[in-house]
Amino acid sequence: MKPVPIAAESIPGTMGQTIYPEPFADRVKGRLKRKLGAFFGLTNFGVNLTHLSPGAVSALAHHHSKQDEFIFILEGTPTLILGEEEFILHPGECYGFKAGTGIAHQLVNRSTEIVTYLEMGDRTEGDEVEYPHDDLKATQLPNGVWKFTHQDGCEY
Repeated sequence: MKPVPIAAESIPGTMGQTIYPEPFADRVKGRLKRKLGAFFGLTNFGVNLTHLSPGAVSALAHHHSKQDEFIFILEGTPTLILGEEEFILHPGECYGFKAGTGIAHQLVNRSTEIVTYLEMGDRTEGDEVEYPHDDLKATQLPNGVWKFTHQDGCEY
């Protein structure tokens, strides 16, 4: 049976769910993510409709070695942390994160309203993710599963 067009808000979401190990998992507890691409069986790239409660973050500050990312703000005014700079984003604004730049990024909701945005990313194999402010590194295994280690390579 082919899926039919549906309202994105009707696709089930998960609040605060993450693949981060402890003690990092708790940091995204105010994030609700609806995996739109996965719902339709997309495998080459992901599309998520994400909501950040006041005080919530999108992810730990990070940068990818191979995977590009893109965000488009629908509602609210999140703060984009991009390296050492900060930008207040508004509905209709967007930003693309080119892989391999070494510039860490994250969204933080410092407002009193919910932030809603689309996030898209490719699924290039062999990606590595650096978290420069945390003792964490992620490596994508050949089967697509993410392995998390300390910066020195020791497993969690």
